[in-house]
Amino acid sequence: MVKLRTEQEMFDLIINTAKEDDRILAVMLNGSRSDPHAPKDIYQDYDIVYFVTDVAPYWDNRAWLEEKFGKIAVMQTPETKELIPPDNDGSFVFLTIFEDGNRIDLEITSQPYVDDGEPAVVLLDKCGLLSDVKPNEDFWFVKAPTEKLFHDCCNEFWWCLNNVAKGIARDELPYVMNMFNVYVRNMLNKMTEWYIGMNYDFKVSAGKSGKYFRKYLPAELYKMYAETYSDSNYENIWNAVFTACGLFRRMANEVAEKFGYTYNVTEDSNMTAYMLKVRNGELQ
Repeated sequence: MVKLRTEQEMFDLIINTAKEDDRILAVMLNGSRSDPHAPKDIYQDYDIVYFVTDVAPYWDNRAWLEEKFGKIAVMQTPETKELIPPDNDGSFVFLTIFEDGNRIDLEITSQPYVDDGEPAVVLLDKCGLLSDVKPNEDFWFVKAPTEKLFHDCCNEFWWCLNNVAKGIARDELPYVMNMFNVYVRNMLNKMTEWYIGMNYDFKVSAGKSGKYFRKYLPAELYKMYAETYSDSNYENIWNAVFTACGLFRRMANEVAEKFGYTYNVTEDSNMTAYMLKVRNGELQ
């Protein structure tokens, strides 16, 4: 069994490395470890920003990183990749899993701090560089939908299902999975977030990609949500699609009632009828 360095050991290492390097002016923690509402476990990243006088000495300097933080197991450096073009903002980011299993996402930047509202904790500030950092505990909380956003979400959900249906009819499995598990699911997830938010007075986060859905959804609805995932069998995909429709319909109606919005029943029923025709081979 591999023994991870403890959270205290990691923070001591992160802070002491900065203290011993005159070129590092300040250290900031963001991400889930800066959020008091986020569940704590050993898999959380350490999202760290080093504010430095000059980025150049650290640029793609893996030897420095390994010397200071330990042996690297797997790394990604976005600024050096062609697959996803770098943002060219002058900062360098090391996304690193070390051999003990700890992960540090370390940004090295000489850019001034810009408050975008995301929660952050100052770990070290040698010259008052981060004096404007303020707690913002509700940044990740689900936000209530406007009426237009609600209607747009419903329209996108139902409209994109036609692509799922025709993809199945054409035996285009990759297309089907992409349309259903990206475009349609994004809208299902958004509605699920609103449903959770309204039931918790918009004082909770549903988590990135819905990772807290199981925690906040009633067991019955979470079971339905889980059943919206399918294997590659088209009959099972159809069942998952119609389960997603039933779940979306139920939550959307409750969200609409909560905010005094109108749920577009016609849009729902017409797309459902269209999909049934495609499923049953009734279109000529």
